Amino acid sequence: MIMETGANLDLERVLMQEQLVQQPLKEVQIRKRMRIMVAIDESDGSFYALKWALDHLFDGITPTNVPSQEESSLITLVHVQQPFQHHIIPAGPGGAAAFYAAPSIVESVRKAQAENDAALQSRALQMCKDKMIKAESLILEGEPKDKICQATEQMQADLLVLGSRGLGKIKRAFLGSVSDYCAHHAKCPVLIVKPPEEITKEASSKSKEWNADK
Repeated sequence: MIMETGANLDLERVLMQEQLVQQPLKEVQIRKRMRIMVAIDESDGSFYALKWALDHLFDGITPTNVPSQEESSLITLVHVQQPFQHHIIPAGPGGAAAFYAAPSIVESVRKAQAENDAALQSRALQMCKDKMIKAESLILEGEPKDKICQATEQMQADLLVLGSRGLGKIKRAFLGSVSDYCAHHAKCPVLIVKPPEEITKEASSKSKEWNADK
């Protein structure tokens, strides 16, 4: 009886040790299969956020340690187009009535938008390829903050990564912030990557130049 009890205790210890070893392995496999969504647009801040995610969330992947398709994490690159307005409202005083753009203008704008989207998509996918990270792209149309939140739920994202545009308090109050909205409404954890000061300054300078040309 004593020997049997001792053998049973030894067996229980072995089983417990195996469970302790298997549990971290399961956690590692889950982490490897993590689905990360990164929102991209024309801003340098969004591409900095993508670079940060690739550098810090996948830092264990090397040319000699590439996970299999089943184990590898997946990055979903989501870009949202705002709907094109077919009518044009003249600027300035006078209350002039809006008019619809000619079909040729609409087609020209859509073509330029498609080319811009393709360029953004190509640049982002190449960044992932350079890091040997499996990636897919998703282009949606609508209000960015709403579509991004919907996409995280539909794609069952484990983490949403967004860049911060560095809006001032006044602009943030009037225009709102996509990152702030997603942080409160997305169905998954949200990581907002603040860009370096030089990127923020450059974006601010471009915004001032654009406003001066209007």
